[in-house]
Amino acid sequence: MARPRKFVESDVVSSASEVFAVHGLAAATLDDLVRATGLGKQSLYNAFGGKRELFLRALSEDREEATRAVSEALGHDDASPLERIRGHLLTMAIEFSGSDRRISLATRALVESTGAEDPLSTATKAGIEQLAGVYAQCLEHAREHKEIPADANVQSLSVYFVAVTRGMELLGRAGVGRSVLTAVALDALRVLRT
Repeated sequence: MARPRKFVESDVVSSASEVFAVHGLAAATLDDLVRATGLGKQSLYNAFGGKRELFLRALSEDREEATRAVSEALGHDDASPLERIRGHLLTMAIEFSGSDRRISLATRALVESTGAEDPLSTATKAGIEQLAGVYAQCLEHAREHKEIPADANVQSLSVYFVAVTRGMELLGRAGVGRSVLTAVALDALRVLRT
C-alpha cells in the first residue's frame, strides 16, 4: 500500500516553476528541483514522472495564468479595443523592463522547443494558439468598431501580437530598457493603422 502524500501538488509545481524559470528545462537539475520543492528524487518521479513531465505541468499552469491575464487586460469594455491592446502592450513594456522579473515558462519553452512533434513543442504551440485566440477576440471587436480595416487578417495579427510580446519579454530579460520596449509596443500598434 502506498503511503499518503504529505505535500500539496500545486505548491510543488509552483516551486518547480521558479526553478525552471531561472534555469530552463535543459539546465535545471533534479537536485535543483529537490532543493526547491523539498521532495526527494523518488517522490518527484512518483508524483510527476520526471523532470520533463513536471516542466510540462508547470508550463500548463503558466499558460493558463498568462491567458487569464491577457484576457483580463483585453476584456474590459471601458475602452476601445485598440486602446485596450495599447494599454496591454505598454503594461508589458513596464513589466518586462523590470530587473527582477523572471522569464515566463511559455517563453522559456518557446526558446527551448525543437519544433519537432514532441510534448514540449506541442504544448508551446498550444500556448501560442491560446494567447492568439485572446488577441483575435479583441481584434475582431476592433474590426466591428471600424478601428482596423475590414479586410485585416485577424488571425495573422493575433499571432503577431503574441510574437511581439514574447520578443519584448526576451529583450527585457536581456536588459533592454523601458523606453525601447515602450517604443516597440507603440510601433507594433502602427501595423493596425495601415
